[in-house]
Amino acid sequence: MKLLLVEDELRMAAALTELLRMEQYEVDHVADGKSALAAIESGLYDIVILDVMIPEPNGFEVARAVRKKGITVPILMLTAKAETDDKIYGLDCGADDYLTKPFLSRELVARLRALQRRSSQSLHDMPLIFGDIRLDTDNSMIICTESGQSVRLGEKEFRILECMITNRGKIITRQQIVQKVWGFDNEAEYNNVEVYMSFTRRKLSFIGSHVEIKAVRGVGYELRYSDV
Repeated sequence: MKLLLVEDELRMAAALTELLRMEQYEVDHVADGKSALAAIESGLYDIVILDVMIPEPNGFEVARAVRKKGITVPILMLTAKAETDDKIYGLDCGADDYLTKPFLSRELVARLRALQRRSSQSLHDMPLIFGDIRLDTDNSMIICTESGQSVRLGEKEFRILECMITNRGKIITRQQIVQKVWGFDNEAEYNNVEVYMSFTRRKLSFIGSHVEIKAVRGVGYELRYSDV
């Protein structure tokens, strides 16, 4: 589970980063709204912990901008403002939960676990369909809706297609695939990305699908569908 922490108070950020890493989360930290937007748009993060009072744009504006772009990553908003109107405004801007400073570390971790469960359930409920293929999440299979053919996927093949379908219409970078499929940045895993892409392409071909995984030179990979 990879988190983005957006906090401009450096002592607070260091303390939270240490706490979250002790809880086995991977954590990246940025200190301003502009950097937060760029990081969130990368698609690398599973949850965003977003402080309201950060250099422009502020946390409210970041949340609103993220949601306008259709990005659904869970956002836990942190603020020293305890007024009900501020909490309502934060939630209306797109935050999924709201925690007022000061807070207990165990409450923060509990709220992150709750967001993680909700996010996992939402992903499970979402039909993973693109073009003429459908992913069967219960049996780790890929099914071609036109030919009726199906084949079982290996764990990494399934996660590659899951990542690409949930990010349909976007070019997915090699770094994003490593983070989502392997869960950490490792040079050996980078070398394995194309190997598993090849395995996945073969299975798409085996079931007679018109969906293709296209390599975009110097950028990453894109899922494309042609019904011709």
